[in-house]
Amino acid sequence: MENNQAPSFMLAVAIVTIYAVFSAMAEVDDQNSKVHIVYLGERPYDDVKLTTHSHHELLESVLRSKEKSLESMVYSYKHGFSGFAAKLTNSQAQKLALARVFPSSLYKMHTTRSWDFLGLSSSPSASSNLLHRAKMGDNVIIGVIDSGFWPESESFNDKGMGPIPSRWKGICQLGEDFNSFHCNKKVIGARWFARALIADHGEEAVFKDYLSARDNKGHGTHTASTAGGAFVRNVSYFGNRRGTLRGGAPLARLAIYKVIWSDRRLGSAADILKGIDEAIHDGVDVLSMSIGGSIPLPPDVSEWNTVAIGSFHAIARGVSVVCAGGNEGSIQQTVVNVAPWLFTVAASTIDRAFLTSITTLGDNATYLGQTFLKKDVVGKLVVMDRRCAGHLGSDIPTGGNVVLLCFIDLAMKAAASNPVMPVKQAKVVGVIYAGQHTDILGPCDVPCIHVDTHVGTKLLTYILSDEKALIRLKATRTIVGKPISSRIAYFSSRGPNSVSPGILKPDIAAPGSNIIAAVPPNHKGGDKGFAAMSGTSMATPHISGIVALIKSLRPTWSPAAIKSALITTARVEDPSGLPIFAEGSPPKVADPFDYGGGVVDANAAVDPGLIYDLGATDYIYYYMCSMGYTKAEISHLSQQKIVCPSKRASVLDLNLPTITVPALTNSTTVTRTVTNVGNLTAVYKAVIKAPPGSKVRVNPRVLVFNSNVKKISFKVKFSSTLQRNYGYSFGSLTWTDGVHLVKSPLSVRFDFF
Repeated sequence: MENNQAPSFMLAVAIVTIYAVFSAMAEVDDQNSKVHIVYLGERPYDDVKLTTHSHHELLESVLRSKEKSLESMVYSYKHGFSGFAAKLTNSQAQKLALARVFPSSLYKMHTTRSWDFLGLSSSPSASSNLLHRAKMGDNVIIGVIDSGFWPESESFNDKGMGPIPSRWKGICQLGEDFNSFHCNKKVIGARWFARALIADHGEEAVFKDYLSARDNKGHGTHTASTAGGAFVRNVSYFGNRRGTLRGGAPLARLAIYKVIWSDRRLGSAADILKGIDEAIHDGVDVLSMSIGGSIPLPPDVSEWNTVAIGSFHAIARGVSVVCAGGNEGSIQQTVVNVAPWLFTVAASTIDRAFLTSITTLGDNATYLGQTFLKKDVVGKLVVMDRRCAGHLGSDIPTGGNVVLLCFIDLAMKAAASNPVMPVKQAKVVGVIYAGQHTDILGPCDVPCIHVDTHVGTKLLTYILSDEKALIRLKATRTIVGKPISSRIAYFSSRGPNSVSPGILKPDIAAPGSNIIAAVPPNHKGGDKGFAAMSGTSMATPHISGIVALIKSLRPTWSPAAIKSALITTARVEDPSGLPIFAEGSPPKVADPFDYGGGVVDANAAVDPGLIYDLGATDYIYYYMCSMGYTKAEISHLSQQKIVCPSKRASVLDLNLPTITVPALTNSTTVTRTVTNVGNLTAVYKAVIKAPPGSKVRVNPRVLVFNSNVKKISFKVKFSSTLQRNYGYSFGSLTWTDGVHLVKSPLSVRFDFF
């Protein structure tokens, strides 16, 4: 997902912003009707033909014509759930009183080093890690709901892969510049969905794109290759440090569902819902979705929350759904995709920097910045105004090289993507942006170098003191390892959850800054079919790839079990033992609202010791009922007659691996249940780090497991030691048997109003 504070030219095309379109419509015709989604919940029949027939009958009852029913129908949702999309006027939609009917909204879109950084090296010497133990994800199927893929990319080659899994039910859908041979044993299926978008907005909504699963701009290609791309040897990005590029699960199969279209990167909710429905039918094991909503968010069971509704049905069928957390950071309460059944991902940096030295030739001082620069350049340094649109000096050489210096904030950087030449005859060979974060290194028409404000001020002083003001920019050198510490990226959206504060979001963090992966050859900023992108969209497929590896090794684990294993084993310290920092204004020590459980540790997650498990019924009674959703809303979602208990369960008792108390006055007690997935006999003891301002008691403090006792419930009592309002404070509850550390973040807000 893309940060709206970030420049439009950056390679992070990763935010997903929802725009609800509420135009009033008249009679059913191409000009006055709009696509509506008619959501009916769980399927009434196992036979999909009967389900589709029931949809046509329902629509025909409103339109009074079989022909009009067939003409109006856009999609029949018949696999993961029951419903359809059809062109209807508002008055006709209102006649479907027994169904949930809502207009189809518009959605907009929200690596050679990162896998080694996560401890998943493909080297034979690392044969004990999760990548090798899981056979690199062999035969796990990752569904990618995005903007398609570029089939000719080497990241999608199927060399050495075995037969397609027999359980696969998908297709390779034909389309523009796309044939059946574009699928193979790596990309085993590809579909595209644009009917609803075209029905509402006309052909112009997709005219700059391929009417097929072929990717036009690169976002889908990048995310798919990050999650499950094949090995590609000897990859270098603008001459920087050659290496082998691959996805997290390089032997996993990929299934592509194109729902995002054109230069505007728009997608219809009805198309997205159809993509989820078909993915469930096709047999995917993991859904990777770098799309979502924007603040303010609709309720998780609301008809406006397409991703949450469709994903609930996927989760109920054992499909893990991984979503981007958004790029509105570093502002609080901006995280999106907050339904508790979703796996919501924040973005971190990795231990890599693309450094260039900046030498002022007049006084021979050297400073460091970050960029992608192929060769050394020399030019006169000229300071520009805050929009990088006009120079502030007067002595500009004609016919010579110029390096522009811009002091610019994040909100203005988009306007600076194409800096105005200070003199037409001068050649701009570089732009130095002072005051910028380096989490996103984007493409520019000329090389753009990122430095902090202090370095920018030093360079300004040099301009004022030296009439020639010549500088040299050295070609980029890539630095990895100990000198560079990872942190939470500034653009990554932050908690707390704005829909349900008692549910911690995001869930986890993964690399999402300057991630190199495959793109189409025409991608701006690409180099020989590869490009660096940044955003939580890039972090999402990292988790999707890891989930695929765990599913390969632990096929019986539920989506909640896998999520629990990853959250409770995540890192909150860097390899040196220091706490992970979160970029922002100002930077700070990261907390659960920045990274959930922490930065993912894939190797630890495969053997977590204990897990906090959940099923669809738990989400209904401990979340939907406790949140006050109506019986009709819950019953539509589950297609069961749900009667919530007269005494509501507390949402705080939803069996998540995290505990968040959003309004602690005197005391609150929550319940959790853990399942032993380690040694048959084990004794775990509680280690408590109470959030400042509170006392935390656990009962029992010792959990004893054996062949007869595999699950144990315990209670956690929070008591306030404060008698005044206070913001959130953080702590942890860790269960340990001397080998495993099962760590749950604790978040408490003190509220006496």
